[in-house]
Amino acid sequence: MTALRPARSPSRPSRRRAPWSLAPAAALVGFLGIALVAPQVLATHDPFALDYAAALQPPSLAHWFGTDESGRDLYSRVVFGTRESLAIGLGAAAVGLAGAIVLGALAALGPRPVAAAVDRLLEVLFAFPALLLALLLIAIAGPSALTQILAVGVGTAPGYARMVRGQILAAKNSGYVQAAVALGHTRWRILRAHVLPNALRPLVAVFALSVGQSIVWASSLSFLGLGVAPPSPEWGALLDAGRTYIVQAGWLVVIPGLVIVALALTATTLGRHLQAGLERGEK
Repeated sequence: MTALRPARSPSRPSRRRAPWSLAPAAALVGFLGIALVAPQVLATHDPFALDYAAALQPPSLAHWFGTDESGRDLYSRVVFGTRESLAIGLGAAAVGLAGAIVLGALAALGPRPVAAAVDRLLEVLFAFPALLLALLLIAIAGPSALTQILAVGVGTAPGYARMVRGQILAAKNSGYVQAAVALGHTRWRILRAHVLPNALRPLVAVFALSVGQSIVWASSLSFLGLGVAPPSPEWGALLDAGRTYIVQAGWLVVIPGLVIVALALTATTLGRHLQAGLERGEK
């Protein structure tokens, strides 16, 4: 008689999916590694060295990604631009979520007049197009990496603030908070031990998603000429510089565009995996 094998639990995740779930994290670590060691290890040329005799050369063994209109090596510029582009994406995501946490917490936990005022402010900001708000901030402060971080962060904060508000209200009205109240715990202890940890835990996944969105938004602003000034190798600035030569040197636009898509897709996929993991943990 053959022994019966125990049935596999349907809730147990398949081990075959583990490498795929780790791939976005590994790719993001790779981008971080490029940003940290690029000047010393990975660049093949000086990204700012001018060589007009080698201008607009297609990709080759000498110049892996070709050269730009000034003869600068595009591969080295893309590698050096990783640090600035990733810093803008991470900074904008941090500013957006920090503002969202403050506004969402005030709307959910503040006194009634304060909560009402914050709610009206969020409605106004959410109805105002984020791109126009970013353009307004850049027009006031001038184009720079710091302005891009603030503009993108402020533009994305209202949407995340409404999510934070909903998460805090849901945690505030949950059964475990009511049990803590019945046990006589202080309001500060309930807020610190129960409400905030459970309400803000999903923001881990949201932060990863926001990094990808912020990189795309910052690159879009640079493409419009409202980002970091040349000769910066920031990826959006590379797109802006290459669009003039898109017909005779398409690699100047295609390659930076693909790199932007790769990093944004990596951050977004990682955020989706984190979100799915958090949802499975709640079941």
